[in-house]
Amino acid sequence: MTRMLASVGDRGEAEIAIAGGADIIDLKDPSRGAFGAVDPATVRDTVIAVAGRRPVSAVLGEVPMQPGALADAVAAMAEAGADTLKLGFFFPAHDPDAIIRALAPLARRQKLIAVLFADLAPDLALLPRLAAGGFVGAMLDTAAKGGAGLLEQWDLPALRRFVLGCREQHLLCGLAGGLEAPDVPRLLVLDPDVLGFRSALCGEAGRAGPIEPAAVRAIRALIPPQAGQAGAGAVDYRLLAARGYAPDLPQGTGATDRVFVRDLVLPVRIGAYSRERSRPQRVRFAVEASVLRALRPSQDMRDVFSYDLIIDAIRMVVDAGHIALVETLAERIADTLLAHRRIVRVAVQVEKLDLGVGMAGVAIERNRSDVAPARSAGRGAGGTVTE
Repeated sequence: MTRMLASVGDRGEAEIAIAGGADIIDLKDPSRGAFGAVDPATVRDTVIAVAGRRPVSAVLGEVPMQPGALADAVAAMAEAGADTLKLGFFFPAHDPDAIIRALAPLARRQKLIAVLFADLAPDLALLPRLAAGGFVGAMLDTAAKGGAGLLEQWDLPALRRFVLGCREQHLLCGLAGGLEAPDVPRLLVLDPDVLGFRSALCGEAGRAGPIEPAAVRAIRALIPPQAGQAGAGAVDYRLLAARGYAPDLPQGTGATDRVFVRDLVLPVRIGAYSRERSRPQRVRFAVEASVLRALRPSQDMRDVFSYDLIIDAIRMVVDAGHIALVETLAERIADTLLAHRRIVRVAVQVEKLDLGVGMAGVAIERNRSDVAPARSAGRGAGGTVTE
């Protein structure tokens, strides 16, 4: 289940976020930078106002990466009553292991989430040490606000590795960092525990402005209340449709639109020869999907099948490891996309560009009826498609 976290500055914004459907209230002062903290009095006042209707978290602020300073900050903010405290690991920390050891006694009494920053070269090897130190979760965010967002810093395969790393350590997993409405369907595929928002909730004013009720409702509408129970590493494109996305599918008309990606060139570990395992080769992709047309005119991201989902599917299949045959690569892409209930047909063309004697490849077309019963059996709303 993916929950919506709304970053707010005080009890007034917390009420707007709750009314708009946010699942978690997260206290942060955007006027104090990327990870600015509100004062403990504001935390206490907001916790009292929320009165248990939602979990309340609070950031500690840009505290020096020193064990003593961080322990003092945790102890002070814990007294204000937030359910969870978020601690930013601003690398290079002097000694992250010393920080984790110093906070371990506090982590037994207070839920702590480590926030890593995608634009500060985070060390994912820290995840098992955080789990061992008693942290309940880890969140990936961006330190530089107003610049490149999370999906511009890391592609979906890299984000999937972060999510899987959290899952392996039984850590709650959150994603945030300049997220906008088009990012939501792409990130829901990864089934994170939390998606965090600030800028997208503030309308035209940006993250430093007040949050707006309509903006909160718009983001809430993109996150189904039960966004998925997919297994670790699973890719389930039906989560978007089966759990709330574009519910107004055609009933018997069969009308479709075509969504396509062309001339996408990626380095791919592919080939049946042993020499082809030593280095990736350039491969060009062209994919066209026939997508069932929604009954209503397209108004927001709930009404469309984004071409980004096609690109993400290709990238994640490629990232899964060496593939011997272009036919296998094309089949995996087709199978992944046909798992989305709105897609009724897909055409996939795969071309190897580094043969030295021109180009060669394969083009396939697959319909939903082509999906083997063994692969489709049991695929309900919470089913999975793995690579």
